[in-house]
Amino acid sequence: MPASSVSMPVIQELLSPPGLVHKPQWESVKATDMSVTIEERGRPNTQDYRVFFKNSEGKYISPFHDIPIYANEVENIFHAVVEVPRWTNAKMEIATKDPLNPLKQDMKKGNLRYVANVFPHKGYIWNYGAIPQTWEDPNHKDSDTGCCGDNDPIDICDIGNKVCSRGEIIKVKVLGTLALIDEGETDWKVIVINIEDPEAADFNDIDDVRRLKPGYLEATVDWFKRYKVPDGKPENQFAFNGEFKDRDFAIKTVKSTNEFWKALISKRTNAGELNCMNTSVSDSPFCCSAGDAEAVVKSACAFGAEDPIPSTVDKWFYDEK
Repeated sequence: MPASSVSMPVIQELLSPPGLVHKPQWESVKATDMSVTIEERGRPNTQDYRVFFKNSEGKYISPFHDIPIYANEVENIFHAVVEVPRWTNAKMEIATKDPLNPLKQDMKKGNLRYVANVFPHKGYIWNYGAIPQTWEDPNHKDSDTGCCGDNDPIDICDIGNKVCSRGEIIKVKVLGTLALIDEGETDWKVIVINIEDPEAADFNDIDDVRRLKPGYLEATVDWFKRYKVPDGKPENQFAFNGEFKDRDFAIKTVKSTNEFWKALISKRTNAGELNCMNTSVSDSPFCCSAGDAEAVVKSACAFGAEDPIPSTVDKWFYDEK
């Protein structure tokens, strides 16, 4: 790709009735009428690569704080930010500690992090991402898991047929959740389906996944259990004996993390190292001007040609279960 800082063509429209104004701004009944584009900076597959987000007015926004949690609150349809497209290995994530929270690749021991292929899996087996305006509070001990949150937005695994694009914003239906215990922290994995999937109407709860996509839930548990083993770490553990909780439980969990986020963005709880810079939550003490947001993006490296992905990323690891 030629060197450029022009926005990528990934566009997703998030529609709601016009004219809705609410205070505080995060409490929208449906969703803000907006479209989101992404702008790449730096060179893909390098440490300086970033993916920033812009709204329909061309204003830079945070995917963590500025994209509404709800696509339709009445019907419990949520927005999700796709960090990692299915079948890929680069561990991209919302940079919660950086201004405007762009997507960037996680680092491990000074190197870019790629998730290992643990047979029979190749890369991520769903579109993986997060629900905006949620936060798993590390100071809150979950009454069900007995562990505190992992300090990140809540994660989603989209089981739809489409392989999404990095940075794509999708509208999802929540089906259930798995409670991963990652190094002593609660790390919810919410199973969702893109509402634009041609089969979305057939999926309304976790049992529908078990019935219509046999083996997928078992593969999901296996993936999360063993994906760190090639790095020399022990198998991950789960609450509820690795059993999935249903739709109602999952929606309640998502909404509770939205409440934690509200406390975070309004400075009613300590943000610690998290960066809460945003451009649209007007009641937030962290709300900044469009000019300040633009300065953050312009300070990043210009978009350039990608580096090749290391051939070692394709290695398959075999691990006795």
